[in-house]
Amino acid sequence: MPTDIFSSIDHYQEAFTTGLERLLDSDKLGAFILVLANAAYDERLHQHLEERLRQRYEEHALALVEELRRGCGSLHAEDDLVVFLKLMALGLDNLEPARHRKVGPWELQYNQLRAFRPSRMSRARVETLYAPFDEQGFHFNKPFLRDELIWEGELLGHPGRLYYNKFPFAPLHALLVLDPERNRPQFLDAATHELAWQLLERIGGHLPFTGLGYNARGAYSSINHLHLQLYSGKVGGYPVEDARWRHNGGTQAWPLPVERHQDPEASWKRIEELHAGNITYNLLYRPGLVYIVPRAMQGSYEHDAWTSGFAWAELAGAVTTSCKRDFEALGAGEIDAEMRKLVP
Repeated sequence: MPTDIFSSIDHYQEAFTTGLERLLDSDKLGAFILVLANAAYDERLHQHLEERLRQRYEEHALALVEELRRGCGSLHAEDDLVVFLKLMALGLDNLEPARHRKVGPWELQYNQLRAFRPSRMSRARVETLYAPFDEQGFHFNKPFLRDELIWEGELLGHPGRLYYNKFPFAPLHALLVLDPERNRPQFLDAATHELAWQLLERIGGHLPFTGLGYNARGAYSSINHLHLQLYSGKVGGYPVEDARWRHNGGTQAWPLPVERHQDPEASWKRIEELHAGNITYNLLYRPGLVYIVPRAMQGSYEHDAWTSGFAWAELAGAVTTSCKRDFEALGAGEIDAEMRKLVP
């Protein structure tokens, strides 16, 4: 095994939970927001952390009011300050947990807190797959992100870090950064593709229903520092994995082209073709296979108001909205139509 954290689902859950408990001791608003968002997504975490979350919320709110009263500036990051002020306006008791329902073949998630998150580069119009790494932009070597680490060590012979997703939309959701000090932009290379493949083959038997998502630049990646998104415990998998679909040997067509590859070399060759053609894409890695979804660049089409944009999970059939009205009203046809906008 590459590391003990992935030796079993119990070990991973324990490390995940212990890290959240530690973060609640922090005086940083960003740490509190991260824990709250993970608890709002996962009922098990919410029950475990609820009392401490309420206590820390009240302490942070009192401290922030006093800070604003003094008017001497804030020590908190601007993004975190805005999110926490929105939370204060809403009231902690009015924050709803994540909800899920099936809509035809799709999964729909209501995630209220994700409406508060900063957009970073996800709202930008993007025209090229590659952009150089920006030392001045948001990246995983920023010192303040050390607090958000779940784990750091060696993974398959490479230095690796596992960070919490600050606004999760998948179970035990984390950001995996391999060779972080190399400062590579969000442009997949052969080595990272191979490592992702090998990692899932190694840990898949120990962590059931585990996978890796990847957003290329222009496919709603919000951070231009090479990373993948790890999830674990997605029982039954994503809708794109269902046997009914033609790409899995079934008879029904997915709304846009999906390619299912079971060979790492052949799948990498296909990704290289997309790179050469400046065609953006989303990936879903599962043990022994990868789903490749070429798609239109963000900003080249107008997405509907009920979504902030379709990234890897949406193109795997799991759609998130932060509006309760939309969560209750959306039908399968509207999700299907939104997907079809992305045909490259």
